[in-house]
Amino acid sequence: MTDTAERMAMLPPDLPRDAVIVTRNLQRDYDMGGEVVHALRGVDVVIRKNEFVAIMGPSGSGKSTLMNLVGCLDSPTAGEYWLNGHRVSELGDDALARIRNKEIGFVFQTFNLLPRATALHNVELPLVYAGIGSRERRAIAADALDRVGLKDRMQHRPNELSGGQRQRVAIARALVNTPSILLADEPTGNLDSGTSQEILGLFEALHDEGQTIVLVTHEADIAAHARRQVHLKDGRVERDFGTEGRPA
Repeated sequence: MTDTAERMAMLPPDLPRDAVIVTRNLQRDYDMGGEVVHALRGVDVVIRKNEFVAIMGPSGSGKSTLMNLVGCLDSPTAGEYWLNGHRVSELGDDALARIRNKEIGFVFQTFNLLPRATALHNVELPLVYAGIGSRERRAIAADALDRVGLKDRMQHRPNELSGGQRQRVAIARALVNTPSILLADEPTGNLDSGTSQEILGLFEALHDEGQTIVLVTHEADIAAHARRQVHLKDGRVERDFGTEGRPA
């Protein structure tokens, strides 16, 4: 089933039709040398289209495990997960990879750029893998770089860019496939405070344009830029509330 509206119609009837991320009783266990670690102990979360949500929690809370599951980088031990109408909790590795490449734009703390490639070529890469022709992908990549304020830096390589500019290139790369969600893992972790605010301002602008964003962080001042915060503790949702402190 390829049509988004048809897929969304297959969601359980009690869920909003614009639910992009749905987890129900999501669990993930790891066998650590014979000892079972319960990283997630039954997480229920619904994130709707055009939400800006921060996933928070201390080390060991399960936020990284939840990010890996939401990002289709791992599969749950139990429970269900829908991403944009796809019931991904039942998919194998190959199908997960296809969904991941189409539905999710990743932004990492370490930028993950090719050092010898220009900003334009770095942003083009997901389109190369998608089989899009060179002229079209250059135009799409250039538009993405313009969108993040780097129109005049397209031919620069990463070592010719500041940390904030490199993260902007990474964000542009995450946007080129028009993903259902932008998944950012500690995206300001390698940046100074001033540059961090610039990048968070960019996320806010993208959210204002309609982009669904999930931001994983352990810093309260970073999470405060989101419109909703989901706090994890010991593998469970401890709190889920909007920026005004009301339950989401």
